[in-house]
Amino acid sequence: MTVDMAPPTTAGAYREHVWTALLRARACGHPLPPHGHHPNFTHARRAAQHLLTHPDVAGLRTLVVGPDRALRPLRQLALRAGVVLYVPHQHRAGWYWRLTDVAGARLSAMAAVGEAVREPTGAQAAVVACVAVDRAGARLGKGFGWGTRGLGLGVPEYTLAHLRMLAARLPCPPDSHVALIGTPGGVIAARPAPDV
Repeated sequence: MTVDMAPPTTAGAYREHVWTALLRARACGHPLPPHGHHPNFTHARRAAQHLLTHPDVAGLRTLVVGPDRALRPLRQLALRAGVVLYVPHQHRAGWYWRLTDVAGARLSAMAAVGEAVREPTGAQAAVVACVAVDRAGARLGKGFGWGTRGLGLGVPEYTLAHLRMLAARLPCPPDSHVALIGTPGGVIAARPAPDV
C-alpha cells in the first residue's frame, strides 16, 4: 500500500495529509496528535528490526540515530547488539550523545549514560525519522529540527516508515534522500527516479 496525492502540493500540506491519515487510521502512538512530529507509528519496532538486519546495515558498528520517539526501538535494538550510537544533543546544537548503554535509548537517560561529543567519530550511516518518504528515497521530515535537510555527514542515510507514510512519489520537493526504508513489512531499497 502506498499513499498518493495528486496534483503536486506544498510540503506543509502533504505533511498535514499524512499526519491526519495516520491519526484517522489509529496508526500512531504518543505523542498525539502526530501533527508537528515525526510520527511514532505502530510497528516501528518491526520496521527497526528489518532495517537493522538488512545486509547493508547488519555489519555496521557505529550509527548516527535521530532522537525521535519513532526511532527509540531502533536505538534499543542497536545498543543491545553492541552498536555505538551518536544521537544529536537536544540542548547543544552541533553536539552528540555518544551511547553504548542500552539505557541511553531513552532521551531522558542520555545525559546520565552518554558522553557529550562534538563529532560522530567513525559513523558509518545515519537513521533519520520522516513524515513521508517515497520509493525513490525522497524523504520529507517534520519541517524543522536537526535533520531537516539531511545530515551532510557523507554517510548513507536511512529511515523508518509506516506504509501510510510511503508514497509512490512525493507530490512536493523532498527535504533529503535516503537509501533504505525500513517498514513493518520489510526493507525497501530506494530506486532514485532519473530526475532526482
